[in-house]
Amino acid sequence: MTREEIIQAIVEKYEAMGQNPDTHLSGLLHAEPITYWDYIQVEALLGLQVQRTQQKDEMVFIMYHQINELLFKMILWEIDQVSHTENISPVKFTKHLSRISRYFDMLSNSFTIMGDGMDVDQYMKFRDTLTPASGFQSAQYRKVEFASTELINLIDYRFRKTIDRNTPYEYAMDNLYWQAAGVDHKTGKKNALLSNFEKKYSQEFIEFMKEYNTINLWTKFKTLPKEEQNNIDLVNAMRHYDHTVNVKWVMHHLNAARKYLNSGEESAEATGGSEWQKYMHPRYQRRIFYPELWTEQEIEKWGVDNLEDHNILDTSDSLPLFKD
Repeated sequence: MTREEIIQAIVEKYEAMGQNPDTHLSGLLHAEPITYWDYIQVEALLGLQVQRTQQKDEMVFIMYHQINELLFKMILWEIDQVSHTENISPVKFTKHLSRISRYFDMLSNSFTIMGDGMDVDQYMKFRDTLTPASGFQSAQYRKVEFASTELINLIDYRFRKTIDRNTPYEYAMDNLYWQAAGVDHKTGKKNALLSNFEKKYSQEFIEFMKEYNTINLWTKFKTLPKEEQNNIDLVNAMRHYDHTVNVKWVMHHLNAARKYLNSGEESAEATGGSEWQKYMHPRYQRRIFYPELWTEQEIEKWGVDNLEDHNILDTSDSLPLFKD
């Protein structure tokens, strides 16, 4: 476009908005040019790391988790574009799922930053100052789960038969799979990890569940015409995302935790007090976003299909299997 055409386009844009284009052009005349550091808000971003101890490697821990939260925000941004698009095409659906999977691939492959990037003795010192906080309390990650699948697939498998479409969201909230990490099942009492988390986010989560009840990725997929549900690229994208989040990401996280929490003579508790190995291992909960896209054999091997890659033992005799 020529300069005259650009100016005319600007005039037409603001006139269509009922605004005076001369005012906006005058504002542009006096505005300072944008810089990288202002646009990215570098100073604000780099000022968000506040240590609780003098242990140098605590800074690695803080920044790594902040990066995770930024990636969770990117993932939610992509999910939103699928969920809130009417009559979405398989091509657009697949495009955004592929982006989401790349973000989770990045997250999964990044655990060596913590696994190899912190001295065990430093970690074991600064971690005591974090109690009862825990990565369990990432609200964005929980929203990723709510937005990815139907709520029934996030319910503790022992209580799924008590849940249906008429179940109050508050009841579903109390029976989500991750409640097992924060409830003493002998007393029924919630620990500080879960109590603090729910006090801050319960109502926000319930509103988010309501919003995504009929537009989560799984429900959205099932509303597509049958021929589009059979689109091989889309099905593969759904399966890749499901496995990446619920097996690959979880196992990398678990193995990173093992390096530090199993480093002493006795296995340490998580900072939030959860029985972390049982809570984290995918074979316990057999959490699957898209169960209908997997064979019975694949579901049976969920979480132990790459034993050598994950360096774990097949403890199937001692771990409860998921049963509907």
